[in-house]
Amino acid sequence: MKKTLLTCIILLAAFGASFADTVSINHFVVKENPFAKDEVAIIATDTAGNIQENVSGIFTFAINGFTEKMTFDKGTAFYRHKLDKSAFIYARHQNDSGTHSMLYYIYRHDSRLTPVKISWILLISIPLGLVLLGYLFKRFIIIAIIVFCLFMYFTHNNGLAVGTFFQSIIDGLKGMFV
Repeated sequence: MKKTLLTCIILLAAFGASFADTVSINHFVVKENPFAKDEVAIIATDTAGNIQENVSGIFTFAINGFTEKMTFDKGTAFYRHKLDKSAFIYARHQNDSGTHSMLYYIYRHDSRLTPVKISWILLISIPLGLVLLGYLFKRFIIIAIIVFCLFMYFTHNNGLAVGTFFQSIIDGLKGMFV
């Protein structure tokens, strides 16, 4: 009788576990790690920006092109790489519902890190604005070229490669139509 009861309990537990709800990360933000100096944390959020505390486990992210296994606990994972200067961080996560990516500029000042989200619209509007300005006012062509070169130098010097630049724009356009 005990073996039959134990077998039934194990089967019911296995049956219940087979219908468990899968947890996925569809939105996330990058913030300063409050527990470590010069590190950032990735926080799983919903569309309203609230922390999803039901997210726990190991999730795969591509950060600046490198694959990282991020261990989430109550919606928060810590990126264990020190940032010694201001830099761009391009975080990308792929799950069953699609690819989700964010581009952040991590501004370092007074031994603190301030993440600033960079929209793909801003990335495309700066070069297009410079081209339009140079086209409308022929005298500003040289100035527009110099400002564009400074923009490209700043982004490249802080870790934003040309491939990441275009990948961020493409992911933003995909997100607009999906």
